[in-house]
Amino acid sequence: MKIALIAHDKKKKELLEFVERNLSTFKLYDLYATGTTGSMIMEKTGLRIKLKKSGPLGGDQEIGSMIANGKLDMVFFFRDPLTAQPHEPDVSALLRLSDVYQIPLATNQASAKLFISELKK
Repeated sequence: MKIALIAHDKKKKELLEFVERNLSTFKLYDLYATGTTGSMIMEKTGLRIKLKKSGPLGGDQEIGSMIANGKLDMVFFFRDPLTAQPHEPDVSALLRLSDVYQIPLATNQASAKLFISELKK
């Protein structure tokens, strides 16, 4: 299974802590991430993650392309719904592609916990 990890700036710490709590599960899968988020997670956890560009520099679009081309199975995208993002059209496109291609997308800890419980089965 191929999983993408993405987080807006104010949610990066939250995603990192989530990954650390579920490290044994994430180790089992092929991981991809936008540049800044992935670099931070690799540095703190030692996980091997294939990096894309930073979100504002096209990373969200790269992840979206992977979805459209059948190269991702699940996305953990901890979004900051209270801060305007300069690349909001890219974020919207990524969310839309997840819906179009039926890719499970966790945008917060509550949904991420449900996804992890399924991955542990």
